[in-house]
Amino acid sequence: MSIVKINVLTVPDEQREVLEKRFASRAGAVESSDGFEWFELLRPVEGTDQYLVYTRWRDEASFQAWMEGPMKAAHQGGATQDGGGERPKPAATGSTVWSFEVVQQAAPKPRS
Repeated sequence: MSIVKINVLTVPDEQREVLEKRFASRAGAVESSDGFEWFELLRPVEGTDQYLVYTRWRDEASFQAWMEGPMKAAHQGGATQDGGGERPKPAATGSTVWSFEVVQQAAPKPRS
């Protein structure tokens, strides 16, 4: 069965727009990865400053291959577009990854 990785990002109010723009600029970066099944960026509505980055993968090996390849390259190559300058400051002030195995799932039933 699939595995789920949830990256919990603590993001101050003034950095929310920065975080969302950075994710939007990388749209398409994970979708073609072998074993990738789903992605969602979840914005907090009330009571927390934590965004959830939800990804689902075929297996742990697929996730690790993405982490060591495309994801690592995307996060290390953050200098300015002209090749100079410093890497942008992170939008999040903290990050924790939660890992789960999918043991049950359900999808909506087709309506007749």
